[in-house]
Amino acid sequence: MNDTQQSAGRAEQETAVPQTMKSIPKDERPYEKCLSRGAESLTDAELLAVILRTGSRGESALELSRKILAQYGEANGLLGIYHMSISDLTRTRGLGKVKAVQLKCVAELSRRIAKATFSGGLYFRDPATVAQYYMEELRHQEQEVLMLVMLNSKGKLLKDQIISKGTVRSSLISPREIFIEAVRGRAVSILLLHNHPSGIPDPSREDIALTQRVREAGSLLGIELLDHIIIGDCQAVSMREQGFWQE
Repeated sequence: MNDTQQSAGRAEQETAVPQTMKSIPKDERPYEKCLSRGAESLTDAELLAVILRTGSRGESALELSRKILAQYGEANGLLGIYHMSISDLTRTRGLGKVKAVQLKCVAELSRRIAKATFSGGLYFRDPATVAQYYMEELRHQEQEVLMLVMLNSKGKLLKDQIISKGTVRSSLISPREIFIEAVRGRAVSILLLHNHPSGIPDPSREDIALTQRVREAGSLLGIELLDHIIIGDCQAVSMREQGFWQE
């Protein structure tokens, strides 16, 4: 074996050695780095490593975290965790049920924090604040979801609920179903929100048709449809603002 082959063999052996937390300089370990520089200084993988605390046999928590994120690509790793089920996560070698549950709970906690952040300034006649409030809840959905938001006489939230999952089509969703829930919830006015999994919130013909039918039914029942907001990926469209309302 010549010198070049021996060098290549040594390099392969070195890269095969798993990284342990002890092999990382102390001030660069995720936990210590968080203490000294703050959580905002951590990478996505380092944040996950702090949450997971331990890795698996021959693999550090940091290596395990990188492997989890890599499943959906570096750009979409965290979003991938939100979409993955517990059984999906446990297919990752070294990630057991306990760690999978931890990750799913952190993802759900993040969604609720994001939603609560906007609750203080929520005004239901302002489509922008409504879209912000429901953005994290709806934009990650993998199929179309129709949400009914019910308000009292002062425009305050009474209740919101998902009333349909799947394709939002006027032929499949009856205004009757919407207003049964609105009457049951004692709503004086309502909003509709639904997501486009494509990430592009442009209204379709079906969206327009459904909106018109609900508005007409609401005017007969005395329950006003204030808006129909379509949620995309970090963007939204108000059908009222887009001129689909004919007062």
